[in-house]
Amino acid sequence: IRELRDLTRYKTKLTNQVSSEKNRFMKILEDANIKLSSVLKDVFGATGTKIINHILGHESYRPEELLQYVHGKVKSSREDIKEALTGYITPHHRFMLKTILGNIARIESTIAEVDTQIGSCIVPYKAQRELLESIPGVGKDGATCIIAEVGVDMGQFPDQNHLASWAGLCPGSNETAGKNKSGRITYGNKYLRSILVECGWAASRTKNTYLSAKYKSLVGRICKKKTIIALAHKILIATYFILKDKIEFKELGPD
Repeated sequence: IRELRDLTRYKTKLTNQVSSEKNRFMKILEDANIKLSSVLKDVFGATGTKIINHILGHESYRPEELLQYVHGKVKSSREDIKEALTGYITPHHRFMLKTILGNIARIESTIAEVDTQIGSCIVPYKAQRELLESIPGVGKDGATCIIAEVGVDMGQFPDQNHLASWAGLCPGSNETAGKNKSGRITYGNKYLRSILVECGWAASRTKNTYLSAKYKSLVGRICKKKTIIALAHKILIATYFILKDKIEFKELGPD
């Protein structure tokens, strides 16, 4: 479990590095007055990649030439795309963009190697991972990370509330002279909390599930972020009993 935890946390760090590099790439493009993000949903998707490769592979280009790479499903008009691609790439821009793309490729290669090692480490806990995947919003990676952080032996925690407190997903209690002040969540395992929040967002977008119905019922009374914390708490409580009793998630349905 400790080795698995090292690997999953390292993978998270590498994934964050890729995101940072992509943001830096976008900044350089916008410095050259190329606003791809305003017309494409995913700049590093199929259409965006072809356009970027053409720009970097030619010393000069005309925006009209790049329209051949635009996929039919792209919602932006051809005129808007042409305007977004009208910029001025200097040799400095080209060097920076190529360097950043090379760094992204290296990091993604390392992530693939780490993924392979994670696959080897998770083998003894494959049954537990499959049980956790029965929770709406919890995918293969999410289940792996949860196991890496909490383990599979729930005997370490007296009950589910202790696990929630350890994870930092319990509401705080701050009462003075009969007045309730901040009820923000407590400090805890930030890695586990981050994973559960991601799973909470995924669960909120599922259809006809108890967790998505819970999201809709709470979000009208409290803000979105607090609602997602509530879903993350419910996923963690479910995790405790699934790992303790070795049973699948019982879907109660939207009603």
